Amino acid sequence: MTASPFFSAASRRRLAWPGCLAALLLLAACAQPATDARASAGANAGPGVATASARSAVAGADASRASPPTSAQATTTNIPAPPAAAPPATETAIFAGGCFWCMEPPYDALPGVVSTQSGYIGGSVANPTYEQVSAGRTGHAEAVKITYDPSRVDYPKLLQVFWRNIDPVAVDRQFCDVGAQYRSAIFPVNDEQRRLAEASRKALQADPRFGQQTIATRIEPAARFYPAEDTHQDYYRKNPVRYKYYRYSCGRDRRLEEIWGKAG
Repeated sequence: MTASPFFSAASRRRLAWPGCLAALLLLAACAQPATDARASAGANAGPGVATASARSAVAGADASRASPPTSAQATTTNIPAPPAAAPPATETAIFAGGCFWCMEPPYDALPGVVSTQSGYIGGSVANPTYEQVSAGRTGHAEAVKITYDPSRVDYPKLLQVFWRNIDPVAVDRQFCDVGAQYRSAIFPVNDEQRRLAEASRKALQADPRFGQQTIATRIEPAARFYPAEDTHQDYYRKNPVRYKYYRYSCGRDRRLEEIWGKAG
């Protein structure tokens, strides 16, 4: 706490002392006869009365300590603490849309998404590394696993975000990244997701903007998902300058605007 700019606490005590002293002396003078009278009465009453008074005081204190709590006190004491709120039930969705660095941001920005994780799925090699996958030696696709709260965002909305962030007619590539490891694919984790994914792809195929072009996005079984190395998690946050340079030089936003129009 900062001291007053005019007086410190010690200064205030020193300034108040003469008045306090006078008041104390006056009170002492007034109280002295009463004190003497009480002392005299105690002496004349004898030791028995003094002892009885002391016992009464002690008994009163003991009774006060031993008295049971009132019903109101007992009720207040025995109220149980409210149970902790249960965490929301979450579900998982997995999408491959080319470079996984670029698929995390649109989902991280979506209300209801709890987390995103970059990784590899759909290949034949256990515990693949980035070097193996990016060289096309494992059959995996770069993908993003999304954990979401279905009470806040549903799977059709996740599909909509997926389509708007890929080139759905590109075969075994996305933008400047070429190879099956950069294919676009949906990996449903249950029958309902598969049904919704197939219906969504069918509706997209009928979209006049694609004309006679075939929607190349695959719907593949949800095989084991291998998380990517820490370097690739949240890459756009850890390395914003490099991420923006890569995204621009790859022509991702230009192509997305050609397909879907300007964002927003």
